[in-house]
Amino acid sequence: MKLHNYFRSSASFRVRIALELKGLPYEYLSVHLARGDHKLPAYADLAPTGLVPLLETDDGQRLDQSLAIMEWLDETHPTPPLLPGDALGRARVRALAQLVACEIHPLNNLRVLKYLVRDLKVGEDAKNTWYRHWVREGLLAFERQLAQLPRGTYCWGEQPTLADCCLVPQILNGQRFDCDFSGLERTMAAFEACMRHPAFQKAQPSACPDAEA
Repeated sequence: MKLHNYFRSSASFRVRIALELKGLPYEYLSVHLARGDHKLPAYADLAPTGLVPLLETDDGQRLDQSLAIMEWLDETHPTPPLLPGDALGRARVRALAQLVACEIHPLNNLRVLKYLVRDLKVGEDAKNTWYRHWVREGLLAFERQLAQLPRGTYCWGEQPTLADCCLVPQILNGQRFDCDFSGLERTMAAFEACMRHPAFQKAQPSACPDAEA
């Protein structure tokens, strides 16, 4: 498999974690978002959305959108599972994953922050305030969700799931912007457990071949 991704992309990071959890080898192909490589014709021909990640399967199929890729990986390589075995459990984990991927991340990804600065002329301090506000609001909701669930080492139980794959990149990005993580006891406990896991360590941005300071 080939993974077109960028070391700082949260969505790419999610998929790298899933691949490492499942022990699946892949070719790492860098698409430098800050430089605009995703807008070049060579990549646009592969990914009509111009987004990362993009997974090319062994039989030449192309898959985009991180949640869809991770669920495909789970269906085609079911061990270890990223989702619980029961329907209610799967719905709970998907809700946590989507809270990050659909509610928090879209408001603070690179293209949104660039639009705030370039087109709306928002200053750097105001942009960072925007970022921290929406990360904090979303993670408070995430904590409230966890409070309704049985306590475990990770977001759901004793094995990492789709929810953890989404949570960790968001927390690491939030740390870069000095977000406030106070009062997020269960959220941060799950994050810290993940960061001790070898799969999360191998997938993190600093371990990527295109990593920059």
